[in-house]
Amino acid sequence: MPDAALVLTGTDLSNCQFRGAFHLDQIRMEGWITFAKVPKGIHRRFGICPARWSQRRTVAEEHHWRAHDEEQAPNPDGAAERMWRTGPSHGDPARTPDPDDVTAVYRQLRKAFEDSKNEPGAADFYYGEMEMRRHDRDNTSRSERALLHGYWLLSGYGLRASRAAGWLIAAMITTIVLLMGLGLPAHRGIFSSWAVTTRGGPCGMSPTLTVHRAVPQESDSRRARWAQKA
Repeated sequence: MPDAALVLTGTDLSNCQFRGAFHLDQIRMEGWITFAKVPKGIHRRFGICPARWSQRRTVAEEHHWRAHDEEQAPNPDGAAERMWRTGPSHGDPARTPDPDDVTAVYRQLRKAFEDSKNEPGAADFYYGEMEMRRHDRDNTSRSERALLHGYWLLSGYGLRASRAAGWLIAAMITTIVLLMGLGLPAHRGIFSSWAVTTRGGPCGMSPTLTVHRAVPQESDSRRARWAQKA
């Protein structure tokens, strides 16, 4: 049980397990503190798409859960940098941390960094907290997990600017291609609609209501065509 006034500095916490500890949010971490890193290199996401883990600081419990969830081979000391670290109870579901346990650890450590005015340092723990919530099938509803998946995919929970910029560029390119293929309004067609006057109208005349309707310009030979005429 950590002391509420505990101050850590120059400490390697790569293999430290925080699950079950109290007052984690009151620990002060200053100076050089080392946490475990995510695996390096390229891996296959969903077994198909090549991807790379975004580098961030993690706690040992996340390593143990991911290694168990992926049925990974033992890697207790982290010698294989392309693999997650395995815990002492690797292969035992009853003693392996679940996403809900890891979420609580990340939340308390994030608060500890925020209370120390270390907002950049707390960002990795916020990312880890959201990751565990996204993977928690027991305590997170399906709709919330769907929203978290979208948030993660679009911007990495608001912490991955490159991902958001990539989606913005893709949207701009798509808009340009659609404009090239479908064209812009070139002229306006005009049609008239007649309205019947009420009794006592001036000179018994019916006013004319003119409505302008935009007609899309057809793509010419210089524009991209999506279909050929038969």
